Amino acid sequence: MKAKLTITLILVLSMFYTNSNAQVDPINDEFPKAKQEVMETFGAVAQSIMDGDLDKLISFHHYGPKFTEFKNGEPRNGGEANEAHERGTFGAVTQVVKFDAKDLQIAVYGGDVANVTFHSDFHLKFGDDLVVVNDQITLLFVKTKNGWKMVHEHHSPLKTSH
Repeated sequence: MKAKLTITLILVLSMFYTNSNAQVDPINDEFPKAKQEVMETFGAVAQSIMDGDLDKLISFHHYGPKFTEFKNGEPRNGGEANEAHERGTFGAVTQVVKFDAKDLQIAVYGGDVANVTFHSDFHLKFGDDLVVVNDQITLLFVKTKNGWKMVHEHHSPLKTSH
C-alpha cells in the first residue's frame, strides 16, 4: 500500500511539474482571459465616448513619458496633446449617431500587452454638422494594477474603394 501511494504521489507530482513548466509562447498563445478583459475595456472606452464621459475616457489612458500617438499624418505626440485632442474633439460631440469598430482584432502578447486594431465607422454630430470617421485605428494596451490602459494610439485614414 505504501509503495502504491508513493508511486501515485510521484506520478501526480511529475504531472504537476511538467504542467507548471510548460512553455508559454508570448507571440502565438491566445491568452483568452486577457483577451476578454481587453474586449471589456475596449467596450467601456466606446461607452464612455457615447456617454460623453470625458473623464472616464481619459481614465483608460496611461499618460507618461512612454505614451505616444500618431494621427492625421502629423509627427508623433504624447499624452498631453492626446488628452487635449480627446477632450476637445469628444467634448464637442453633440450626438453619436453611429460608433462601429469593423474588423476588430485583439492580439494579446505575453498576457499583459494587447494590440487592438479595427476600421472605424464613426458618425458624429457636432451641432448640425455630421462627421464620418473612417480610419484604421491601432490601440496598444498594457495591463496595469489599475486594469488595461492605452499607451499608444495610431489613427490613419482608411482608403475606401469606389
